[in-house]
Amino acid sequence: MHLASLFALVAACGLCLAGGWLCISRWSRIRHLQDTPTSRIRSAAQGYVELVGVLRELSAPQLVAPLTGQSCLWWRYRIEEYTSSGKRHSWRVIERGTSEAWLRLADATGECLIDPQGAEVLPAFRRVWTGDLRHPRGLPAHGWLGWLNGGKKYRYIEERLHEGEPLYAIGEFRTAGGGRQGLDLATARADVIRQWKGEFAGLLQRFDSNADGQLDEQEWRRVQLAAELEAEDRHRAESVAPAINHLARPSESRPFLLSSHGEEVLARRFYWQAAAGALACLGGALWLAVQSGVTGW
Repeated sequence: MHLASLFALVAACGLCLAGGWLCISRWSRIRHLQDTPTSRIRSAAQGYVELVGVLRELSAPQLVAPLTGQSCLWWRYRIEEYTSSGKRHSWRVIERGTSEAWLRLADATGECLIDPQGAEVLPAFRRVWTGDLRHPRGLPAHGWLGWLNGGKKYRYIEERLHEGEPLYAIGEFRTAGGGRQGLDLATARADVIRQWKGEFAGLLQRFDSNADGQLDEQEWRRVQLAAELEAEDRHRAESVAPAINHLARPSESRPFLLSSHGEEVLARRFYWQAAAGALACLGGALWLAVQSGVTGW
């Protein structure tokens, strides 16, 4: 088999597999979006939920986007370098970064803190421009001037989320405090004892009555009783504390999405991506069939 034919077979297989994966993954996202009803923050069940609200400032001062210096609540950027080799021209990524700051989502019933790590974030604000410096200075040019390369060597992409923007969020919802957690006494006691063992000298000082440097059976029963009382005290303190809601990446393989766009816009985008994946898979399969016929496989 010629090397070109082998390369074509590998490329056809790769296109087919990549297209199939894209179609299946995007269709899975569509099903999760459509099958998960929108919840209010105050009445949301613990677990996988869909929330819609408005972004509010969490800390002062606000974050500053690294390329433009503009205030925001979340940012993501990429710097690309223009490379040319013969007839081949491309943009190569040389630097990228993503904000790790938490977000605060509010609706008419309450607020929820969001840890964006591991999320697929799709902001409405996205700016692309070019320049001669690796790191741009000041704001990008507006309109067609921001797109005109004119021999410029670097391209900058910056995405941001801002205060007051609507946000669609789907992920794992949990509430701490507010008396919503029941007490698992055995687990809570074990946690207290584990913490005390980290300072074993202090544990001996409190419970080693005969000062022999170890805890006998009677002394260990006193440790367990004291840990049980400490666990109950901690639970009571947590129960009277205000409830704090937070959203994070699900432990299972479910989508974790944050977007300035609504569910309908996201579903439409994922439909198009799934269709593109299906076409790529079909194209790869046809190409593979043709190449198999040519090579006699």
